[in-house]
Amino acid sequence: MEHTTQSRELDVQKYIKGELLYTIFHNATEHFSIAKIKVLDTNEQIQDKEIVVKGYFSNLQEAKDYIFYGQMERHTKFGLQYQVTSYESDIPDTTDGLIAYLSSELFHGIGKKTASKIIEHLGENAISQILINPDVLKDVQGLKPDKAELLVKTLQENEGFEHVVVYLAKFGIGLKLAQKIYQVYKDQSIEMLQKDPYRYVFDVEGFGFQKADEIAGLNGLSLTHPNRIGAGCLFVMQKSVQDGNVYLPVNECITNVIQLLGKTNTELDKETVKNQLESLNTDKTMIIQNANVYLPSLYYAEDGFASHVKRLITKPMEHETPLAEMMKIIGDIEEAETLSYGKEQFHAINQSLHAKLMIVTGGPGTGKTTVIKGIVDAYAAIHDVSIDPKDYEKKSDYPFVLTAPTGRAAKRLKESTGLPAVTIHRLLGWDGNNGFDKDQNEPLSGKFLIVDEFSMVDIWLANSLFKAIPDDMQVLLVGDEDQLPSVGPGQVLSDLLASQSIPLVSLNEVYRQKEGSKIIQLAHTIKNNECTTETLQNDKDFSFLKCNEFHMIDVITKIFSHAEKKGIDLKDIQVLAPMYRSQAGITIINKTLQTIVNPKTKTKREVKIYDTIFRVGDKVLQLVNQPEDGVSNGDIGEIVAIFFEDENKENVEQIVVTYEGKEVVYEQKDYTNITHAYCISIHKSQGSEFPIVLLPVVSTYHRMLRKNLLYTAITRSKQSLIICGEIQAFLRGVNTMDTNKRYTSLVNQLHERLPNKIEEVTEDITEGEISPYDFM
Repeated sequence: MEHTTQSRELDVQKYIKGELLYTIFHNATEHFSIAKIKVLDTNEQIQDKEIVVKGYFSNLQEAKDYIFYGQMERHTKFGLQYQVTSYESDIPDTTDGLIAYLSSELFHGIGKKTASKIIEHLGENAISQILINPDVLKDVQGLKPDKAELLVKTLQENEGFEHVVVYLAKFGIGLKLAQKIYQVYKDQSIEMLQKDPYRYVFDVEGFGFQKADEIAGLNGLSLTHPNRIGAGCLFVMQKSVQDGNVYLPVNECITNVIQLLGKTNTELDKETVKNQLESLNTDKTMIIQNANVYLPSLYYAEDGFASHVKRLITKPMEHETPLAEMMKIIGDIEEAETLSYGKEQFHAINQSLHAKLMIVTGGPGTGKTTVIKGIVDAYAAIHDVSIDPKDYEKKSDYPFVLTAPTGRAAKRLKESTGLPAVTIHRLLGWDGNNGFDKDQNEPLSGKFLIVDEFSMVDIWLANSLFKAIPDDMQVLLVGDEDQLPSVGPGQVLSDLLASQSIPLVSLNEVYRQKEGSKIIQLAHTIKNNECTTETLQNDKDFSFLKCNEFHMIDVITKIFSHAEKKGIDLKDIQVLAPMYRSQAGITIINKTLQTIVNPKTKTKREVKIYDTIFRVGDKVLQLVNQPEDGVSNGDIGEIVAIFFEDENKENVEQIVVTYEGKEVVYEQKDYTNITHAYCISIHKSQGSEFPIVLLPVVSTYHRMLRKNLLYTAITRSKQSLIICGEIQAFLRGVNTMDTNKRYTSLVNQLHERLPNKIEEVTEDITEGEISPYDFM
C-alpha cells in the first residue's frame, strides 16, 4: 500500500505505529499472535513506550515497523493491550527510506547498490508495482533472476497479506476470515476472488455461498459457472445439516439446488446439477453413496461410529457373575440403601454389568438414576473396588466415568448419584475449536463409562466419544427416546434402538406416579398417545390456565405476582417456550418478566446493548461453550456485578455472572454470549430440570408444536407444572408426530456390521428358579 493511503487512514482511525520487538505467543493454526512493540507514533491516549498487541497476524518480522489499527483493552492479568482489527507494514515513501528498506536483512542478497537500481528504475511506488506485477523487475539492470524471485517472494509474504486485507475489507470481510483466506491462497487471494469467489466456499471455512454470490455478481461472473453450481450444492448440504440430516437423497439435493440457483438462472437443469455433484464426488468434496449425498465429515463420522460400536460390542466380557451371586449383591445394596429394585430395574443392572455396550431407556419417574447408582454399586462389589474417588492416588485409576452432553445435565447426574460427572466435551479435552485431546491414540481411562441424556448427542460428538473408548471399557447409554433429538445432525439414540443391534432394557414402570405426581402421569399419557381433555384436569402439582396469545403476557404476569405473594422464589419458576418471536414469544416474555422479577431501581446497575438491558440480579443463559471459564452452553447464572470503564484496572465495562458459585467476567465484546433466562427455548432446556415450569402453548406456535417438543418441556418440571394457553393447540401438538424426518444411514451401517438382531431384555426371574442353596 502506498504511503499516501496510509496517511489518509491515520487521520480517521485510531492507530499505533511501532517496531516489533518480539513475539510472545503464536498459534500457527489460527495465526493468532501476541507481540511486544516499541511505540513510534500513535493517536491513542497512551504514554507507554512499549505495548503488547494481539490479533490475527500473518508473519510479523522483528525490528520491522508496522501500523496497527484497533482499540485499547486492559487484560485482567496482563494489563494494557492493543486489540488489533487490521494492520499494515509501514513502508517508506522516500528514496533513501526505500533503498534502506530493500537493502535490509529482510531481503537476502539485495545490497544498497541493487536496491538503488530498483528504486531508480521503478520510482517511489516500486513496492506496489512489484506486488502487482513481479515482471517489472526483469528490466532492472544487474538484478539476477534468482534474487528477483526471492525479493518478490519476501515482499509477497510480508506485504501481500496486508494488501489482501485492505482489498477484502471492501466486501465486509474481517481480519480473521481474511487470515484464513490468505492461509489458503497466499498471493493468489485477490486474483482468485476476482476470477472465482465460489472456490472460497469450498476451501475457506466460514466463507458462505451468499457472500461468494454477491462478489461474483459484482465481478460479472457467469450464472452458469460450474463452481457456482458446486457452491450451491455445498450450501444446500450445509443447510440440510442444520436441519439435522446426515445426508440428502441425490434427487432431493438436485431439486433444492435448482430452487436456490434457479431464481437467477432459469436455464439450469437437473442433468447439469447432477454432473456437478458427480464431479464433487470425484474430488471427494462430497461423497455419494447409495444415491445419497454426504458431506465427508458426516459420512466418516457415521461410518466411524458404527465401526467403533462393532469394535466394542464384539469384544468378549472379561468377567461373568453368576445370577445367584448377582441377586445376593443386589440384595445387599437394597438393604444398605433401604430401597427395593423393581424387576425391570434388576434386569437393567444385571444386563448392564454383563454387556460391553448397553442401552437403558425410560421416561420420567421410571428410576433411570436409581439404576445408574445400582450399576455402580454392584460393579464395585463384584470387582472389590471403591466408588469414592478419594481412595485413589491417581485420578486415572478411578474405574467409573460419568458424563452428559451439557453442563446442567452433568451437574444433575452428579447430584443424583453422588459421583463425579463432567460434560462429554470436558471429558474428551475439547480444544475450543474442532479437536479433542482424547482419541484412539490417547484413550479414556477407567473401566465403566455411563453417558446420560444420550438422546442429545449428535453423530459428530458420538463418533468422537466412541473413538476414545478403549477396548476393555464397558459402556452404558442412558436416555429417553421420546425427547427431542440432538440439535446437531443425526439421531444417534433413535438409530441405535431402531437397529436392534445393541442390548436394551426399557424401563416402563413408573415409580413417582405412585407418589401421586400428575406431571409424571401427564408425560406418560403423552408418551402412550392417550392425552385427552380429561387428562388436563388440574391437580396439586399441575394446572392448565386457558388464555389466548394476546392475553398470554397478562396471565404470565399474574402467575408471577401470585407466586411472589405466596413467598415462592421467582427464580425457581422457569418459563419454556418454543419460539422467540410473536406476542407470546421468548423475547417479549423475557422483557416483561425482567420488569417483574428484577425491576429497575436507583441502586441497581445496568447496561444497555442494542435493545437489551442487562441488570444486576438478572437471570441469564450461557449461549456458547467457554471451556477456559468452565461454563457451557445452556448454563444458567445470575448477574452479580456490573463495572464501568473507570472502575477497574482493565478500563473496560464488565458484567460478572455467577454460575453455582463460579464467577465469570464478560467484557463488552462477550455480551452476545449471554441472554436473559426468565424464559428460554425448550431446546435449550434439554438435560435440565426446574422446580416449577411454566409452559405457554398457543396456536401461534403451530409450526413448532410436536409431541416430542411438548413432552421434553413437560419432563423438565420437578415439582410443579403450569400450562397456560389453548387446550386444543396443546392436544393438536401432543398428537402430532415430528414429520421432519432426518436422513441418517446409521441403522444400515450397523446392520452391515452387526447382522444379528438383539431382542430387548424382558426375561422374568421367579422365586422357583433360585433356591437358598444358591447363596451357600
